[in-house]
Amino acid sequence: MTHRVEPSAVSQADVDAVAAEGVVVEAAGLEPIDARTILRAGGPRFAANAGFPILFFYVGWKVSGLLLGVVLATAVGVGAFLYERHKERPGMVARLALAFVVIQGVIGLAFGSAKVYLAQPVILNLGLGLVFLVTTLRGKPFAGQFAEELYPFPAEVKESDTFKRAFARVSLAWAVYFLLRSAIRLYMLKWSVDAFVVVNIVTGFPIIAVLMSWSVWYISRYFRQSEEWGPALAQR
Repeated sequence: MTHRVEPSAVSQADVDAVAAEGVVVEAAGLEPIDARTILRAGGPRFAANAGFPILFFYVGWKVSGLLLGVVLATAVGVGAFLYERHKERPGMVARLALAFVVIQGVIGLAFGSAKVYLAQPVILNLGLGLVFLVTTLRGKPFAGQFAEELYPFPAEVKESDTFKRAFARVSLAWAVYFLLRSAIRLYMLKWSVDAFVVVNIVTGFPIIAVLMSWSVWYISRYFRQSEEWGPALAQR
């Protein structure tokens, strides 16, 4: 059984050795937890895993049709997965993206429709929004689990009440984003594939980057103002 480290017992030397921007962690040598670090480490990976398959599908679909689009999108998904494995990362997003892009391609080709192909990630996003919402209501916010993809939080931090409360609120914000984006994209898909791709790009990484930055800022601020970690952080 893991023994909790009492924040009040952390000395100045300990804090200097293990503090990260906004969160006290027992992981010397890790990069500071801030928006720039998170976006630099996780932003491009998230964009590649979540956005590139649709972009490459659109290019292939425009050039030659549905088959080439599916092949290119699948190749991007495989490449992203292999890259994550090569870097020895958890690769949760890459694994999910790879599994889905394969299923998505099979269904899209079976129906012979680009709209059917593109509608599937929208439904997935809808489901993801519900996952963020339901896990938060059950007291196990998905944002906390997803954060492991971007930063290796130690067990002591993840077990704290402050961590759970902060990530619960962040999870709700992401739930709203995914649910609204899914509704907008489904509406645009009724009009045309071109309109859908434009909306997909505009509501994709730009907003995700803002949400990621806000999430890191909010969590850092919440930790600094908490009774659990605030006193230790105030020594810095």
